[in-house]
Amino acid sequence: MKIAFTAKGTDWKAEIDPRFGRTDYIVLYDEATKELTSVDNRVVEDVAHGAGTQTAQKLFDLGPDVLITGNGPGGNAAAVLQKTKLKIFVGAGTMTVQDAYDAYEKGTLTAFA
Repeated sequence: MKIAFTAKGTDWKAEIDPRFGRTDYIVLYDEATKELTSVDNRVVEDVAHGAGTQTAQKLFDLGPDVLITGNGPGGNAAAVLQKTKLKIFVGAGTMTVQDAYDAYEKGTLTAFA
């Protein structure tokens, strides 16, 4: 299973970025290979409108099974992501990527409706 995190950095110690659309990085963890990679998302930093949908498209292209974030995607981005089988969990905004993964494993994050 591949798990994506919205993050302010690129490793396990990075803080979760509570913002979905304007997250600095998307950190990907592949549970099968134990590989942690990241994708720079700062190109949307100066976009006036549509950052969420651009990030949603990028996430769709990366193909994770799960997204862990702080506040969740906004309306337009959520509409894009609903067309996928992506499971979204929120409430990790004050955690590191490692802490968020541990919380996901324990089932203590909230499913995004």
